[in-house]
Amino acid sequence: MESELNIISLLEEAEKLKLYQNLINQLNKDFNYANVQLDLVPEITPIALKKELEATVYWLIQEKFTDYLNLLYIIDVPEKEVKKLKGDDIATLSGQICFLILKREWQKVWYRNQYQ
Repeated sequence: MESELNIISLLEEAEKLKLYQNLINQLNKDFNYANVQLDLVPEITPIALKKELEATVYWLIQEKFTDYLNLLYIIDVPEKEVKKLKGDDIATLSGQICFLILKREWQKVWYRNQYQ
């Protein structure tokens, strides 16, 4: 539940700063680079984005674990943060991983916007 609230607040912050579209573009870019099918449309709502991302991460953990690890590497999710997670089941874990992915992607977008 905590990661869900964090995801929503992160996405609301991106919308408020008018960087939500840039976040979607960054997600599409990195997922495509990792060879993971995720085609987010520009009009996707934050709730739909969260659900789509969680479903994709859940599927990767279940079916394509090597691709999941490759995705985390490409996005540059810190390994120490992943090791701290205490997911009792895959659904909970996928929600927590989604937050880490979104947090890292948001950092990239925010820094690029601040220092361009």
